[in-house]
Amino acid sequence: MYSEKHHNQFKKFTSKRVLITGGLGFIGSNLAISLVKLGAQVTIVDSLIPEYGGNLWNIQPVREQVHVNISDVRDEHSLKHLVKGQDYVFNLAGQTSHLDSMTNPYQDLEINARAQLCILEACRQQNSDVKIVFASTRQMYGIPEYLPVDERHVLQPVDVNGINKMAGEWYHLVYHSAYSIRSVVLRLTNTYGPRMRVKDARQTFLGIWIKHIIEGKPIEIFGDGRQVRDFNYVDDVVEALLLAGLSEEANGEIFNLGSDDPISLTDTADLLLSTYGSGIKDYIPFPPDRKNIDIGDYYGDYRKILIRLGWKPRVSLHEGLKRTLVYYQEFAESYWEQGAIHACHSVR
Repeated sequence: MYSEKHHNQFKKFTSKRVLITGGLGFIGSNLAISLVKLGAQVTIVDSLIPEYGGNLWNIQPVREQVHVNISDVRDEHSLKHLVKGQDYVFNLAGQTSHLDSMTNPYQDLEINARAQLCILEACRQQNSDVKIVFASTRQMYGIPEYLPVDERHVLQPVDVNGINKMAGEWYHLVYHSAYSIRSVVLRLTNTYGPRMRVKDARQTFLGIWIKHIIEGKPIEIFGDGRQVRDFNYVDDVVEALLLAGLSEEANGEIFNLGSDDPISLTDTADLLLSTYGSGIKDYIPFPPDRKNIDIGDYYGDYRKILIRLGWKPRVSLHEGLKRTLVYYQEFAESYWEQGAIHACHSVR
């Protein structure tokens, strides 16, 4: 899974105590599985709020090897107990839907801003030696002024989610500078792979595309499909999180993730269909509520994390889509009500 160099580094997690907020969600569960394999003692905290992607099936391979605490990161009293004695906190809990942030802005504020203060205050009061890795988002850059977008790009969020994630990010940096709580921020781009939410488009449009293609339904593309995006397979994102956790040089820093092969949505759809072996795409008008917060073309410059931490994406989009399709063909019933599933194909 990892390069030999990084695998040797990651052995440092053996016997370490690790707390993952949002650990039953997409990225958190993949991270938990990796840490268990590395010999870490993993505790997961997740609210299992239905809209946010937590799924107990996600940790099925390691269910008996992790401790799961079903609680909300807005509960400061439980957090004070949970952070005690932890060597690392991977802070992945959040509300990720841009559309939901516009229709329910107060809840987005509670989860993506206030809850981050709860986590940081718990660490300040109970475990100031802990290392925190915060999963942030490229959404706070808004509509890019130039491409690829580096960490010096102006921050100009186009939705409530971007504003609140920006606040959560800066809380971590302030607690690093004011209280010496070692914190690092990763600005993620479009992450995909096994265990992502596929029942709707709340996390990523690729999820609902994969569900529809397996069900034999058309995949819907908003507008002309020319928007360009970059994608990271979840294993690569997990590797970035682990590297950031181990690096003392990363403390107080912000890092973009990204890829070497940005691609249009139309070309992404064509690659997905050809990888699956069948299916059709359908262009539909951009819904106004989504168009109002669309950022147009985006792809990130990840040179800083490459130079400082030695991270780069290793899984191509074709290979990542192939692995993802195979996963959901096998475990579809754990992620959506199956109904009539399209005849299985040999994924190419």
